[in-house]
Amino acid sequence: MKECPNDNFVPEIRTGYLDDVVRKICKTYEDSKGINHIEGFNLPNETEVLHILQDFVEIIFPGYSGRKALNLKSIHYSVGETLSRVYLQLTDQISRSFRYNCEMNNCKDCNVPEMSEKAVKNLIGRLPEIREIMKLDVMAAFEGDPAARNLDEIVLSYPGIKAITMQRIAHELYASNVPLIPRMMGEYAHTVTGIDIHPGAKLGKSMFIDHGTGVVIGETCEIGNNVKIYQGVTLGALSFPKDACGKIIKGAKRHPTIEDDVTIYSGATILGNIVIGKGSMIGGNVWLTESVEPGTRVTISPPELKIKSGKKV
Repeated sequence: MKECPNDNFVPEIRTGYLDDVVRKICKTYEDSKGINHIEGFNLPNETEVLHILQDFVEIIFPGYSGRKALNLKSIHYSVGETLSRVYLQLTDQISRSFRYNCEMNNCKDCNVPEMSEKAVKNLIGRLPEIREIMKLDVMAAFEGDPAARNLDEIVLSYPGIKAITMQRIAHELYASNVPLIPRMMGEYAHTVTGIDIHPGAKLGKSMFIDHGTGVVIGETCEIGNNVKIYQGVTLGALSFPKDACGKIIKGAKRHPTIEDDVTIYSGATILGNIVIGKGSMIGGNVWLTESVEPGTRVTISPPELKIKSGKKV
């Protein structure tokens, strides 16, 4: 068999060419347009943050990840060890976030250690309540989905439960004004579930997201109890309020409020600072930009179908 003449080919690296490219790349680092972080404060470590998030999920749903062999006799020590470790790790990551934020905004009076410890204590102190709420969410999924066989199946495999769990954790940090980390957690949940819930959204109890792919819930959404949402639903902003200089006003209420016992079917788009009244039903593929009274049913007219048979008459 003849050897291919190109099998041992080694490309010639022209030093001058690479030097020119390196110089051009480094030139782009000299501005301050926000996509490089050289000679700045340490940012939160993404890997560490996601490990911490997974530890919190393990505390809320112990034993499901398979990371540890647990039993009722040892669970006290396992939870204590996890929380002790996470307390230190999360404090460090949050400190990095606050230091970064203070540097970017030229703050002079930031007490980073105090703010960091307060945020961590707030989240850890809320874990018992988050766990009780997640019990209601899991039960809502079981009662709302005829395909669900048992609660374990829901915890292990339902993307809506994963997304809601992580959002409830991230929301506590968001409420403590922690920069960066809540969004990092939220985007991780988005990546693994296909469900995008901003950490600023306020979620009620017994919430069920069925299937879930493509669901988007904006920052200032407020969702009541016993709300059921299907795949492809968007709870978004219709427009962005601007100040006198034409810049977007951050933090203004711009997303819907969904009251208790509302069902929103697949593909519905609800936009703006509007209210969907208690007990309402929003049909599939509806585009809605105005408030509706409690008990309202909103649907669209059935499309005109044209069906052609493949058989000759």
